[in-house]
Amino acid sequence: MTEILVLYYSRHGSVAYMAELVARGVEEVPGCSSRLRTVPPVSTVCEAVEDDIPADGPPYATHEDLKSCAGLVLGSPTRFGNMAAELKYFLDGTSGLWLSGALSGKPAAVFTSTSSLHGGQESTLLTMMVPLLHHGMLIVGLPYTEPELLSTASGGTPYGASHHAGADNQREFTEEEKRLCRALGRRVAQTALRLADSPAAL
Repeated sequence: MTEILVLYYSRHGSVAYMAELVARGVEEVPGCSSRLRTVPPVSTVCEAVEDDIPADGPPYATHEDLKSCAGLVLGSPTRFGNMAAELKYFLDGTSGLWLSGALSGKPAAVFTSTSSLHGGQESTLLTMMVPLLHHGMLIVGLPYTEPELLSTASGGTPYGASHHAGADNQREFTEEEKRLCRALGRRVAQTALRLADSPAAL
């Protein structure tokens, strides 16, 4: 099976739900499976340590998860138009993978959730792509052949899937947002399969 890593950080649950939808999209592609992983919170107290296994949800990601995946879909809430510190902290520790080129040539995509409709969705998605590009990954977006991009009145961008969660983070997901999350997972999975069939193309 071609395995796609869906790696995310979620504080209030919206990004976690998006990750599940993305994973569902991956698994709609025959021959592909998804691996859900998260990252631990970052503490301001240096002595504080997080348990190796979270109390609930998927396990914490390791560098081996990244090394062994055929593709990556990265998700984060927006923090001032950028990814959350927790996800950035994890990525900052992947220089060994960068030196070995472990992620080079693999497809990658991004998704995010914001409290307000204009809360930095697109800038977050674009800046999340930067470390992936440094790793040599091939960025997969959402083309306008996905009809929901033209009809959505909430989340959804050509740079990746997104969700407008509302000020209290209780806003329901729209059907367009759900379908675009699944479409993103499918596109990364399909791209990974095509690359596996034509490795000389890289």
